[in-house]
Order: sequence, then structure tokens, then C-alpha cells
Amino acid sequence: MSEQRGPSAAHEHGDSPVTMAELARLAGTTVPTVSKVLNGRSDVGIATRERVMRLVEQTGYRRRRSSAGTDIGGLIDLVISRVSGPWANLVLSGAERAAAAAALDVVVTVARPDQADGTDWVARLLARRSRGAAIALLTPSRPQLQLLAATGIPVVLLDPSSDSSVDVPSIGTTDWAGGYAAAAHLAALGHRRVAALAGEGDYRYGRARIDGFRAGLEQAGIPLPGRRVAPAGWSRAEAEPVARRILVGPSRPTALFACSDEMAIGAYQAARNLGLDVPGDLSVVGFDDLPESSWTSPPLTTVRQPVEEMAAAAMRMLLRLREGMPAGSAREELATELVVRQSTAPAP
Repeated sequence: MSEQRGPSAAHEHGDSPVTMAELARLAGTTVPTVSKVLNGRSDVGIATRERVMRLVEQTGYRRRRSSAGTDIGGLIDLVISRVSGPWANLVLSGAERAAAAAALDVVVTVARPDQADGTDWVARLLARRSRGAAIALLTPSRPQLQLLAATGIPVVLLDPSSDSSVDVPSIGTTDWAGGYAAAAHLAALGHRRVAALAGEGDYRYGRARIDGFRAGLEQAGIPLPGRRVAPAGWSRAEAEPVARRILVGPSRPTALFACSDEMAIGAYQAARNLGLDVPGDLSVVGFDDLPESSWTSPPLTTVRQPVEEMAAAAMRMLLRLREGMPAGSAREELATELVVRQSTAPAP
């Protein structure tokens, strides 16, 4: 009985690598059309582009690199979903610092969320024959990562939000340990009624922060009922009404942990609207240590994640990949640190 083989069978059985001609045959199109997809050209139908990208992923296709492909050039790409806000500013600063140390310049590509098929930023990288990209504030899909790999563009992810890219080199931070440290700090201050603002969305770092916080409370024998863990948007405006709902009633919490500094500042606003004093009535701990966390009134106790250093580390890892060196481990994590300021006090 003959063996039935799918598009990826050649690689599974150690046969010759898939060629562009074979990719075109499987996609039911022409070699020039496949070439257009792999070069980021826009004059290809969406259905055809998606079919080619799907086959790239299934077959593990890799374009053969010419000798010219070893030239790393003087530019390096940073793909980011937005360039406004303190987190993005720190990423830009760290990436530029690391690139400048290597005598390179950074090209910033904004991944626009309103594009038709989600591949616009990928197409731009392909069209200008990028030699490598650090990707921040978004997590590429598997087809996007496969297409970049197929065309020989090395990629490093900065704090990816999804577990689907675990085999792609990435830089992150010790989110779980940071959440644990926040819980240990509040427990040491004598707080027993504690709540948490969890970030909306199934983000890996959000889950890790809440899991670490819950583990720290359990270690101290402090309960964290489900009603006191509330998902909220990652901005102060979205977090404020959620925090307000948690903080009403006679058995309101005396301490609150927020998954970001922006959310913690939203909790400040909710407390003030309810006539509560921070930290006299409510201790608040954030996560990030953005510049404004030390400017708030009172200054915010928070878990510092070294965003600028993370961006610089991502760029250095990308430079190693561009030069043909191994990335090291698939994921590197920089340490978090609890920064104690005036928003936490002993339990009332």
C-alpha cells in the first residue's frame, strides 16, 4: 500500500527541500506569483497570498540566500504597533541605543491594526528586503512568522503576548516573580482583604502576573476570592470603573494590585471618587515602573520591568542572528524589581 503524503511530507521524510516551483504547483499558481508574495508585492489577490503563506508554513519552505544576503547593511527594523505612550517611548529608546552602539540606524515600522489582511507590515519588510526585525507590542501570527522565516528575515519578539510563538527568539521579563513580590509586600504590611485588576485579553504576561500574585498570597495564607479578581482594560480610563466596583461595600479590600501602572492610576481615581485615601484606606501596587509612576500623588509602589533594557537586549539578540550567530536560549527574561514608594502602607 502506497504512503499518502501531504505538503510537509518532504521535510518529514528528509527529502530535498521544497523549491519555489513546487510551492507554486501546490498553490495552483505560478512561480512569479509566489515570488511576488515572498517579496511583499501588493499586486496579488488576498486568497492567493493566504494560500501561499499557508503552504509556506506547512512545507517549511526556506528561500536560498544569496551571497549578497550576508551583508547586514546599516539599518535594522523595529516593528511596533504604536509609537505613542511611555512604554513605546522606552522601547524606542532602548532599541536605538543598542543599534547606535553597533553603528546602525533603526527603521521604525508601525503595524497598523486596520489593514485588510493583517500582512501589511510584513509586506513592507519583504519589499525593502529587511535584514532582521525586532517586533514589539504585538505578536505575529504563525503564517506571518513562517513567511518571514521563509524569506530569510531573522526575527526577535519583545515580550510576546501569546504562547503560540514559544519557538521564536524573544526577550521578556519575570512577570510571575513580579506578581509574587507584590503579594509578599502587601502580606508583610498586614493586608488580608486584597484585590487584583487583571488585564483584559488572554495575554501571557497578564496571566503570569496574576498567577504569581495569587501564589504569593497563598504562601502567606491570604485568600483571593474570584470576585476580587476583575479583568479591566490596560488603560487608566478603562480600569477606573472596574476598580470602583471592587472598592464599594463594607468588606472592601484594603489593598489592590494592578497588572500595569496605567491601571493602578485608574484605581487611584476610583478611590478618590469614593472618598478613599491612598494609602490610608487603600494600598495600591502597579506593574511597569513607567516614568509617571514616580510623579503621581502619592508616588506609586510598583514592580519594575526594565523595558528599555529589554528592547536593547532584543536588538542585540537580533544582531547576533543577522551575523549568523545563535540567539542563545529561545527566550531570555530580565529580572523584575519591586520599587516601594508611598502608595502602600500597613493595613488600616
